[in-house]
Amino acid sequence: MTGLVVKSTGSWYRVRLATGGEVEARLRGKFKLEGKKITNPIAVGDQVVLEQFQDEYIISSIADRSNYIIRQSPRKKHHDHLLAANVDQAIMIATLKMPRTSLGFIDRFLVTLETFRIPGIIVFNKMDLLSEEEKDDAGYLSFLYEQKIGYKCLQTAFLEEGVPEELSELLQGKKTLLSGHSGAGKSTLINMLIPDAEQKVTEISSFANKGVHTTTFAEMFFLDEASAIIDTPGIKELGLAEIDPEELAHYFPEMRDYLGECKFHNCIHTNEPGCKVKEALEEGKISSERYYSYLSMLDDEDNRR
Repeated sequence: MTGLVVKSTGSWYRVRLATGGEVEARLRGKFKLEGKKITNPIAVGDQVVLEQFQDEYIISSIADRSNYIIRQSPRKKHHDHLLAANVDQAIMIATLKMPRTSLGFIDRFLVTLETFRIPGIIVFNKMDLLSEEEKDDAGYLSFLYEQKIGYKCLQTAFLEEGVPEELSELLQGKKTLLSGHSGAGKSTLINMLIPDAEQKVTEISSFANKGVHTTTFAEMFFLDEASAIIDTPGIKELGLAEIDPEELAHYFPEMRDYLGECKFHNCIHTNEPGCKVKEALEEGKISSERYYSYLSMLDDEDNRR
């Protein structure tokens, strides 16, 4: 029998069967012996084949993925962790305060999406908490990411304004991954869209300006038969996976127009002479904020600046 993985706890998986209903299943051991340095060989969104042995369901195979979203494992060195598979788009819930989402974190998320050409949307939440100056900063970031680069941006305050109609429309007919720091508003959004989900929500510590991890495992929630949201645990860091340094610029849309025009074919756009990307930066065609993110990714620096 076949089904869709809708929840992953790391050892057990909840699978929605193609014939209807859901079952708990575990993974056949061979998947963990294939030599791949991945902490979780199956992700929410995977299509799988199940075998039943008495009252137990075993996942025997995984269908080919159309795409997946992956990051470096924060707990296991030199290993990667799958966030989700077979998604149509991904939304970053970002906040400029309570907690603060860094530009480095946003840019790493977008680069991860670009590796599979997964459309990315940025939702700046908690706008009601911002001063006028901070709202101007949010306006600049929306202009930078949407007008200059091409990522859809929305500004909202879920607790004050509810779910924007435009966001609800963007979710229709799609499998959407939600990502962001703990406390940014992912669980609040899901509870507003799907009251039966009953996702836990916690207050943000004003002392630390950080959220507490309320979502422990990735889980898929259905808006209707054609629309679903994948909630993921709050992420503090987003380490890039499966991206070589010489490939990185290809995942910055504003840099792609200049690739292949540099003096040296193996240019990584740092200190090389005749670099068209650096020329575009100096002419203001590429933002200094994004270029700084690019450099920090090359150097594998912390993304929480």
